[in-house]
Amino acid sequence: MNNFDFCSPTYFVFGKDRENETGVYVKKYNGTKVLLHYGGGSVIKTGLLDRVKSSLSKEGIGYVELGGAAPNPRSGLVYEGIKLCKEENVDFILAVGGGSVIDSSKAIAAGVLYDGDFWDFYSGKAALMNALPVGTVLTIAAAGSEGSGDTVITHEDGMLKRGAGGDCLRPKFSILNPALTQTVSTYQTACGATDIIAHVFERYFTNTTEVEVTDRLCESIILTMIKETPRVISNPDNYDARANIMWAGMVAHNNIVGVGRTQDWNSHGIEHELSALYDCAHGAGLAVIMPAWMKYVMKHDIMRFCQMATRIFGCEMNFAQPEVTALEGINRFKQFLSSIGMPTSFRELGAKADDIDYLVDTFGIGDGKTGGFVQLAKEDIRAIYEIAANE
Repeated sequence: MNNFDFCSPTYFVFGKDRENETGVYVKKYNGTKVLLHYGGGSVIKTGLLDRVKSSLSKEGIGYVELGGAAPNPRSGLVYEGIKLCKEENVDFILAVGGGSVIDSSKAIAAGVLYDGDFWDFYSGKAALMNALPVGTVLTIAAAGSEGSGDTVITHEDGMLKRGAGGDCLRPKFSILNPALTQTVSTYQTACGATDIIAHVFERYFTNTTEVEVTDRLCESIILTMIKETPRVISNPDNYDARANIMWAGMVAHNNIVGVGRTQDWNSHGIEHELSALYDCAHGAGLAVIMPAWMKYVMKHDIMRFCQMATRIFGCEMNFAQPEVTALEGINRFKQFLSSIGMPTSFRELGAKADDIDYLVDTFGIGDGKTGGFVQLAKEDIRAIYEIAANE
């Protein structure tokens, strides 16, 4: 196990009706004027936004609103939010929604205190050191942004989808009411579950040895997702299953399962080009890319893939031909994704093999390599897209 520092300062408020306490926690973290950031109509239709506003008013906290955050959140709304916060002297950002809303809120929080272009953080020109405090009221279990310091934004000039991160972006508090996820569609629920699993696999595939604790934590989260996702798909109102998925989504990405070990993150980077170009759901793109990535890199450490196959997917170990076991595990993972309604090929996603050249060209590594498990150059990225296209 490698040396590591780990701090997860977010205060989690979990359970039914806890959104009615939002104002209490904004006040606890010294918010006096809030940017209330949200997405489309669901938080309005369900009455959630009104409940949050009432809670803020009850505590004497002023707010201004900025709706319109969309999946694969865009830079234009971030610029608008930064301008609004500066004009209104906002001192706290409150995200009411899913990962896209939270990511957009974090970008705004970073940009308000920065004299330059907020995109500098995403293009690698500046390090994230300071931001306005952020709180969240989560409505979908997926991105894990409610517990992480990470954020992903798509810049509309070139449709570049890039990430940034820093502990200053970890939310001060996150309110997690599993009942709020019961209105999420079956498809989006499955997309969220896939994203959660992907966050774990990006950490699970590592070159670091002797990491049994975090290996077992990773495996337990994925086993939970394999059990609970079909339950909520068959019964969207299953609160207990929703609760397990919601907490799994947070644990998967606040990095408790990733400490002390190298991590990869190539599947996410490769997928970002798909969702930037096609505006597909991030989880759906990951369902296509992850198995293709696994097939391409499995020989790098065949026994780690055998460990996945035997411990998570119940495969029998073939000691004479371990690659048979590894490939069976990957195929069982694909079968699970298909069983919950996820695409596992370009064709099912609506992507085009003719676009592979563009996808590779926009992948932001130049002539270098990327990844913590297997270092990939652009020709490797192309090969993975081609596997996905030919499935």
